[in-house]
Amino acid sequence: MVALRYLRAKRKQTVISVITVISILGVAAGVMALIVALAINNGFQSTLQGTLLSATAHVSIQEKTPGYGIAGWEELVPKLRALPHVVSATPGLYGQVAVKGPLIGWGAVLKGVPLGDGAGVPELLRHLKAGSLASFDSPDRERSIIIGSRLAEQTNVTVDGPISLIGTQLTPLGLAPEVYRFRVAAIFETGLYDIDSTWAFTTLTAAQRVLDLTDVVNSIELRVDDIFKAREVAGDATRVIGPKLVATTWMDQNHSLLNALKLEKTVSVITVALIELIAALNILVVLVMLVMEKYRDVAILMSMGARREQIQRIFVLQGLIIGAVGACIGLSLGFTLTAVLDKYRFLKLDEQIYALSYVPFQSHWTDGVWVAGLALLTSFIATLHPSRTAARIAPAEALRYE
Repeated sequence: MVALRYLRAKRKQTVISVITVISILGVAAGVMALIVALAINNGFQSTLQGTLLSATAHVSIQEKTPGYGIAGWEELVPKLRALPHVVSATPGLYGQVAVKGPLIGWGAVLKGVPLGDGAGVPELLRHLKAGSLASFDSPDRERSIIIGSRLAEQTNVTVDGPISLIGTQLTPLGLAPEVYRFRVAAIFETGLYDIDSTWAFTTLTAAQRVLDLTDVVNSIELRVDDIFKAREVAGDATRVIGPKLVATTWMDQNHSLLNALKLEKTVSVITVALIELIAALNILVVLVMLVMEKYRDVAILMSMGARREQIQRIFVLQGLIIGAVGACIGLSLGFTLTAVLDKYRFLKLDEQIYALSYVPFQSHWTDGVWVAGLALLTSFIATLHPSRTAARIAPAEALRYE
């Protein structure tokens, strides 16, 4: 009661009231900024990680020294599929090709995977923008292809439209270009520019024909039931695949990107936490001024029997009330702002540079808990010196001339 009463300034305490409001706004601004910064980092990490994991394997089996591909992959796939935590093991073959639409050509990565005849659908192709995979269950599947949405725009092709792939064939005179004609069965879109603008999928045998290879693959892709068990699965796979092959995880493949996101998060927290420090200094100023203003009041309370711990608690509670009110306002504004920005996607990006076309926001309630805890901790620390000063007031000295 006393702490709340001291915070309600009278006419002669207007300066203290203004600084109190500034302190609350400072805490609120720091909390809101930290929630938004963490939501941006979480959004980028979640979006990029989810999209990359839908396009790439959790564990990838490849040649240790690139050569002529993985021969005998048919024997390895069942052994790898039988490993603990492995959901699927899919052979894949990919290589660079040139793609040509009616008038425009473009470079692309052609990837051959098992399609049709009951084969599982790759995660990346489960959400198509246009078309379907029905043609891969027909005799015409060797001429069907699935391309990214940006690649379709760049080559000016549509679903059911013709598209040409230019590969190479080894002839007695050397390598010679060879044109293969396909029909666009479907168009996929992940939201990542690099994937949508360069990737194309077809059957494994069609890819082997275009890349002029025999029955080999250059990767066996494993998907696991828990992505954080990828290293454990990679270790088990190493004992199966032999010395000529190597197992790499999604963390290894995206090591630079994941480290960059972690560093960005750390820098954001440190930078925005400085706002909390400024707010804590404002709280310190408020309490110091209140102690000076209530010097005689504290002396009277102590002469009436108030203990030093009670006096100290009054000023500690004042600082915590300022921090709690500011934290509540900041959390409300921060979570509301991130929800609105994520829903309406106001902040656009150049997808050719940032891979995404907008800034994603993803808020976690756990972030709100520790951010509010940080605000209260800084507020509490700011109260220690003024509250101890108030508790050391000598009633007889303070009231000598009253």
